Amino acid sequence: MASESVASAVPAAQVIISIVPIVGIVMGSVVVFFFILWRHREIVRQIEAGTYRRPQFDVYLFSLLAGFLLSGTGFGLTILFLFVEGLSYTLLGGVIPLALGASLLGFYFVTRAEKRRLGSDN
Repeated sequence: MASESVASAVPAAQVIISIVPIVGIVMGSVVVFFFILWRHREIVRQIEAGTYRRPQFDVYLFSLLAGFLLSGTGFGLTILFLFVEGLSYTLLGGVIPLALGASLLGFYFVTRAEKRRLGSDN
């Protein structure tokens, strides 16, 4: 039975196989919607109470983390696709994240060096 395709399955099974991803996407969307709604209401209540503090976003730390993650993933995918497919357009699936990660790491190190040179390192 493992070698049979979905098209040869019982019609009831085909319906269930078709409905499962739709239900999953709808339920995931509902969860995300309510998270955003409740987070918005929480922020509104904090503003009304005077306790809201705007979150600080560290661009440099984000670029370092994202750069390492993308570079590592891109390097692994590049090596995998190179061995599996050879030199082909499939290789772009690994080269693109590798280039993005290298760019983010380059941004981090260049701006960090510039920050130090200007003496405004926190």
